[in-house]
Amino acid sequence: MKTARPAVFKPSLLVGPPIDQTGAEERAARFTKRSIKAASKMQGLLLTLSMIDLTTLEGKDSVGKVEQLCFKALHLHDAFEGLPTVAAICVYPSHVQTAKKALEGSTVKVASVATAFPSGQSSLSIKLDETRFAVAQGADEIDMVISRGKFLAGEYAYVFDEIAAIKAACGPARLKVILETGELGSLDEVRKASQLAIAAGADFIKTSTGKIQPAATLPVTLVMLETIRDH
Repeated sequence: MKTARPAVFKPSLLVGPPIDQTGAEERAARFTKRSIKAASKMQGLLLTLSMIDLTTLEGKDSVGKVEQLCFKALHLHDAFEGLPTVAAICVYPSHVQTAKKALEGSTVKVASVATAFPSGQSSLSIKLDETRFAVAQGADEIDMVISRGKFLAGEYAYVFDEIAAIKAACGPARLKVILETGELGSLDEVRKASQLAIAAGADFIKTSTGKIQPAATLPVTLVMLETIRDH
């Protein structure tokens, strides 16, 4: 997603009537009841696979584990002929070089989390340094987390400026902004965080770190998609 980023945060960026929680849940539930032809379902599954990030984000991550994950990404077709490769391998900044070397010559990107993932609890200067380090190591994409404490306190300008600063630090790398929707409390807040991230320069918005529950849900995903559509 490409967007022209305003120079400063404007409250008018956060617009929209209150979201009906029940209505959103009902709209999302309808997607689970649709009948899809087998051929279309297979096309959808293949497309989904091609957009997935294979991820290892654990304290026990090692060079060997990252190399093994990269090998898996490059050899999916060994198990099932015709499978596409995944979109990216996602690792901590310290393992970007390992992944980059293992994936050399392939179309699989290297994504790196940054900005004090998964909590986001650090200073902007440290977040910027971590982002620049990951890019210098060869990351094609940066996965940042928003400062949920600041967001929930209504400090929208702070969150906007932080995302914009991280975007600038990414240079040629794409920025994926993780909202951690399970901590936001309501669908209205999910929409607001989505609008904020998009306006500040996000190339992608993501639901969650996968480190808390609830993580991604259908109603949350629907609201985020509708926000992208309406941007």
